[in-house]
Amino acid sequence: MPAAAATALLPVLLAGPAAAAPQDDKPKSTARTTGKPKSTGGTTDDKPGRKQPQPPAAMSTIGGAQLGRAGTQVSLGAGAPVLPGEVTGRSWIVADAETGDVLASHNAHWRLPPASTLKMLFADALLPKLPKTATHKVTPEELADVGAGSSLVGVKEDLTYTVNDLWLGVFLRSGNDAVHVLSAMNGGIDKTVEDMQAHAEELQALDTQVVSPDGYDAAGQVSSAYDLTLIARNGLQKKDFRDYASTVRAEFPGEGSGAKRETFEIQNTNRLLTGEFGIAPYKGIAGVKNGNTTHAGATFTGVAEQNGKVLLVTVMNPDSEENHAVYKEAARLLDWGFAAAGKVTPVGELVAPRSAVLKDTGGAGPAKNDGTGAAAAKPVAASAREESSGGVGTALGIAGGVLVALAAAVFVVNRRWPSGRGRS
Repeated sequence: MPAAAATALLPVLLAGPAAAAPQDDKPKSTARTTGKPKSTGGTTDDKPGRKQPQPPAAMSTIGGAQLGRAGTQVSLGAGAPVLPGEVTGRSWIVADAETGDVLASHNAHWRLPPASTLKMLFADALLPKLPKTATHKVTPEELADVGAGSSLVGVKEDLTYTVNDLWLGVFLRSGNDAVHVLSAMNGGIDKTVEDMQAHAEELQALDTQVVSPDGYDAAGQVSSAYDLTLIARNGLQKKDFRDYASTVRAEFPGEGSGAKRETFEIQNTNRLLTGEFGIAPYKGIAGVKNGNTTHAGATFTGVAEQNGKVLLVTVMNPDSEENHAVYKEAARLLDWGFAAAGKVTPVGELVAPRSAVLKDTGGAGPAKNDGTGAAAAKPVAASAREESSGGVGTALGIAGGVLVALAAAVFVVNRRWPSGRGRS
């Protein structure tokens, strides 16, 4: 069962620190094909001493013209702090989770390998389709194509698991084995990839190209800091998504059956949530997902609440040599975002899903993806902007090294879809 249940305005006491630290999340996977992933602009050779990749000259302008520009985009007002200097992510974004305002960005629409952050799209697309109490006996075929070196939760063939067990494996341990079994329950890998791609297009996450549902390196599989943030924002509208993303630890089924079945503890690999490996737990953190593969490097999307403000941040592939740079850079950007809120002019926005746009335009929605990751977003009706999902997530506070839920650290992500500055 998830350790953080999202109930309206009621604090929830979470479990204490784990007895043992989980394994580190070093890059484990290698490309599924022998060739390198398709270039997303500039050179892809980032070996020491070689020229580093550069963002393409033309990128999508969904969410606003500034977001399509290369480099850092920010508009500081009176009293606004300058951006932190120690941020080396090739692409990053800081956004207000409730209003959708983008406070600052860097190469927001650069299409890069997403690693396991793509599992946010997997979850957002499939969570409503699979009842969490359903059970499934795993077949050898369902695990046969899990990539070499994948992160695993420990799913075993010929054993039975609930859907809830498998989602815990996906969110906490980034288990590609759990992803493959859930995909099989959804009709197979190919169908799941199609479902994820269709969902990305519904969300207007048009930088995203899905090849593998688990985020494992695959030729042509890309997303962007903008898209991952957009996907996370939509996922956080779902109670189960919030619960799983903020769960610190859980019991996972092991060998045996019935009352004699063993269990073992799994712990979340989100270091800002758990505070492992020298990373300080981030005050107010409530998820969302980390990733790390050979081609993607380290990626991370997180959501946090402080003083009634809820921010989303995504960092992709830092060039820094510091350990666990993706978490440290995400924390620096969150610190900046909370300090800068109300003191900057937004440089763009997280756009509404196509269905919200269609509701406003009577069916004349945004243009289809033209292959460049661009589409035209239409204005959204006030009724759609004001429609509340009723979703309440649990934001987490850290006190004395013990993870607790604070009564004040509860956030509501409303469907206050932005007013339609997005364009192609």
